[in-house]
Amino acid sequence: MNDALDALAQELGLACAPERLRLAFGHACACRVEQFIEQDEVLQCLRGLGAYLDGAIGQAELAALAAQAARLANQHQGSRSLDGSGHAAVSATYAVANALAGKARQAADYAAYAAVYGQGGYGAVADRASFAPEYAWQARCLARLAAHGK
Repeated sequence: MNDALDALAQELGLACAPERLRLAFGHACACRVEQFIEQDEVLQCLRGLGAYLDGAIGQAELAALAAQAARLANQHQGSRSLDGSGHAAVSATYAVANALAGKARQAADYAAYAAVYGQGGYGAVADRASFAPEYAWQARCLARLAAHGK
């Protein structure tokens, strides 16, 4: 559990915050773990979210990308690796889907799991301290985005 992020999210009312802040934060978190994404279609969805944030595509395109990302996440085959490090791809895919859906806090959780799975598999996930660097980055990122009115 990311206590610092939870406190900041509560303070900001992140669940009900303006869409732009939720999307920007979800996008930032998902971009941190894009190296674990295995499917080009998921990467295209993530890039589409960036395009939306840049004003290059509209709401209808964003909605279509969100639906596609959710479908791709739900269809992900999972991990065949013995140590669980392959789960990073699953978690990263769900981070993208949640980011596109405007579920910023959930996107952050999936991104943190992807980062930790990618570093050390099951063993790392079992050690709460493994999450500390990613959790600290997430809290700083959200604070920065909120301060800049994203």
